[in-house]
Amino acid sequence: MCDQTFLANVFGSCDKCFKQRALRPVFKKSQQLSYCSTCAEIMATEALHENETLASLKSEAESLKGKLEEERAKLHDVELHQVAERVEALGQFVMKTRRTLKGHGNKVLCMDWCKDKRRIVSSSQDGKVIVWDSFTTNKEHAVTMPCTWVMACAYAPSGCAIACGGLDNKCSVYPLTFDKNENMAAKKKSVAMHTNYLSACSFTNSDMQILTASGDGTCALWDVESGQLLQSFHGHGADVLCLDLAPSETGNTFVSGGCDKKAMVWDMRSGQCVQAFETHESDINSVRYYPSGDAFASGSDDATCRLYDLRADREVAIYSKESIIFGASSVDFSLSGRLLFAGYNDYTINVWDVLKGSRVSILFGHENRVSTLRVSPDGTAFCSGSWDHTLRVREVVFSFPVCERRGEG
Repeated sequence: MCDQTFLANVFGSCDKCFKQRALRPVFKKSQQLSYCSTCAEIMATEALHENETLASLKSEAESLKGKLEEERAKLHDVELHQVAERVEALGQFVMKTRRTLKGHGNKVLCMDWCKDKRRIVSSSQDGKVIVWDSFTTNKEHAVTMPCTWVMACAYAPSGCAIACGGLDNKCSVYPLTFDKNENMAAKKKSVAMHTNYLSACSFTNSDMQILTASGDGTCALWDVESGQLLQSFHGHGADVLCLDLAPSETGNTFVSGGCDKKAMVWDMRSGQCVQAFETHESDINSVRYYPSGDAFASGSDDATCRLYDLRADREVAIYSKESIIFGASSVDFSLSGRLLFAGYNDYTINVWDVLKGSRVSILFGHENRVSTLRVSPDGTAFCSGSWDHTLRVREVVFSFPVCERRGEG
């Protein structure tokens, strides 16, 4: 997302030539070093065989990618929307704004639901992180971060802690207590440290581990108690902007997306990329797993949302219209997976029928770009955050009971 991407060079002494220059992280035998661009290029050429060049290796890599795409195409016998023609169309439904949460002094950048289906945590460019009661719209906790642009926040599975970070390059965890007068900043624990801004964070299935994504092009798994790095994930060629953990029943994987236009699926145990998809034409701002864990959706600055089937190892649907020319900043599925909600930079939220590929609704209300969007854990509502400084909680109401019985919401 171009408006939230920061070029933050780290200056210091190069670990190879010892000159004071702009540095980039380089990994040598799992050890992280800080090299200047010249030394990094020299290191890359040291491992070349005779008559090999970086250009020839890049050409070979592109050729292998082409062959992989050809093999994938051989298995592509039918389109998703053709299979879905036999599926009954969705009934009519309306999405009413039930609550508007006001209190941030600048752009809302991220939000997350608590597992109790009631509380919400949000972060903003104003440097504030706020915990809301979405029923009453009351603010239960507020934290002032040491930096602006707090681009990531997450609720712990237990509901007893939150994590957040941004331009401070850190992921900080704050325990939540019933004492609303307690100084939360005094109990802050810095868990993760990247070499560039923190773009996303998510607890795993416990409060003890947390995943982070960063503008330094990496993702990482951390132990919350000790702050120890458990696993690092290298493969993106530019800033990583988003990540999403697979549903617990599907295993130890997560998906990430970034400025290199790639969506990558990772094994948390090995640290290896197990699948990669490169069909977007611009930055990937958001990724979200399908409820079953067999697929995931992505939203991009190329004004499209896309669905990738992990079993078929390919893109199976594109959600776009000629009239939509602004990027998609955030996506999420309904509880059944039949609907895909997508927030766009033109201040709207488009609702897509996942199977048929058609837009079934368009929602207005925000007065600036929709930056974040999440469906509640029970699927009865979803919350969107915007650069207009507010969050809106909407309820999905079906007009036809038959659709509710079939779980198509």
